[in-house]
Amino acid sequence: MRSLALLTFITLDGVMQAPAQAEEDRSGGFELGGWAMPYWPDVMAQVQEEAMSAPYDLLLGRNTYESFAAHNQGTDDTPVAVMLNKATKYVATTTQEDLSWQNSHILQGDVASAVADLKRQDGPLLQVHGSWQLIQTLLAQDLVDEFRLWTFPVLAGPGKRLFGPKMPPGDIELVKSGATSSGVVMTLYRRARR
Repeated sequence: MRSLALLTFITLDGVMQAPAQAEEDRSGGFELGGWAMPYWPDVMAQVQEEAMSAPYDLLLGRNTYESFAAHNQGTDDTPVAVMLNKATKYVATTTQEDLSWQNSHILQGDVASAVADLKRQDGPLLQVHGSWQLIQTLLAQDLVDEFRLWTFPVLAGPGKRLFGPKMPPGDIELVKSGATSSGVVMTLYRRARR
């Protein structure tokens, strides 16, 4: 049995939409894409140390998969790219049939059932990066074990929020916290299972 962790960049008001690039996700008229970039160097060093140094598999939605593949496929110029290329990637998609990035597999059938099956298998931690729509499904089905959040000192206003109305209530336990010199706060929480 393995755990599933969300690795998410969020604004102080809870928006996770388009942290890295202006054109990343303009759905809903979102115009603040790239809001995390002024903080990127400190944060990525911390992310690499805290969340990407041990082996893991990736669970991604189609849009995040395409973005990650475009930036990392076939490169080995950073430790993060090496780990992303090496990781097994499971992709929730109904439209993409050809996954050319090495070690990539389409989740077959119902996403929640497929992820529950993955969690029952032996293997490394399953990490979800980005993938807002997939995250909403995982949260609604109570499949998330850990929340690895980087909260940025930014207010975004309207946008896709990490926690939506279908999130089941429950307790979480703080495992670790820290901050960068630029004011980004890292918190690692684990779901308290009863």
